Parts: sequence; C-alpha cells; structure tokens
Amino acid sequence: MTTVLYAQPYDISATGFHFEDADDYAGKATALRNAHGDPVEEFEIQFIDGNSIDAALVQAVGLHQGDLAVFFEKIDRWDETDKQIVIIAAGECGYDFNWHTTEPGEFEVDLYGMSSLRDLAEAFVEEGLFGDIPERLQFYIDFDAIARDLSVDYAETEIAGGHLIYRCG
Repeated sequence: MTTVLYAQPYDISATGFHFEDADDYAGKATALRNAHGDPVEEFEIQFIDGNSIDAALVQAVGLHQGDLAVFFEKIDRWDETDKQIVIIAAGECGYDFNWHTTEPGEFEVDLYGMSSLRDLAEAFVEEGLFGDIPERLQFYIDFDAIARDLSVDYAETEIAGGHLIYRCG
C-alpha cells in the first residue's frame, strides 16, 4: 500500500501538498512559494493514508520534515513486529526514539500476539515456565490467578486492530 503524507505549511499564505516519498516531498517543497513569492521552509507533516500500523507508528513517535527520508526507508525495511515494538517502546514504555539513530532491537520489550493475559498464562504453563506439571493436575490450575499475577509485569494494548500483550524491560 502506498503511504500518502501531507505537508501543511506553517506559512498561512501558502498551500500544502500531498506526497508519497522523500523525493516527491523535496521537489514540491523546493518549488513551493507563498502568496508573496517567498520560499516556504517549514511544514507540519500529517499522515493521510497508508497501512494502519504505519499510522500508529507516526502517532506514537511523531514525524518531522527532517525525518522523511529515513521514515520512508524504515517503514519499508521494518516488519510489523519491529513497528509494534517501536510503538510500544516509545508510546507506552517511555523510551526515547530518534528516526535517524534508533532501531527496534535496541528496546527491551517482550511482545506476545495474544488476546488476553489468561492466554499468556496458559502459554507459559504449556511451555513449562512453571516447571513440569503432571497431566492429572493440569485441570486444577487457576489460569485466572496466574493472569492476575502476570498483570503486575505485563500489559495489554491494541495496535492497528491487533491485540498484544507486552512487558517493558
């Protein structure tokens, strides 16, 4: 899907423009003049259309005209999980983010694509994180109690229509 952004000039006598990549932006920004014939230099960048995960990414970390080239490069290179990690790290965990220097692997975020903490509790038991549990006792495990315990360290969020469980490191 094509990402469409809008450059809204801070100069109220100039009209903004839509663009789809950094070169498109640079060409239109350089050519833009205000009502007095002066060049327009500063723009607010707005996300107009594209993948919902990219919209959530821009909303979480922001976007400045100086970041456009690296923004387009990274949304093409990063997969959905990378974007989710950045959204959670910057938006929920309070990590600093810089489009030019930050990569998703730098953040200590545990991410699970599950619909509830109870599902996470069941997965942890099944994976053996609570040790070996004899099969005859598995029906007596209180997954709701485990989920309540997990809620101390884990939280739930929704990003671009997907439900996730995460923990900040």
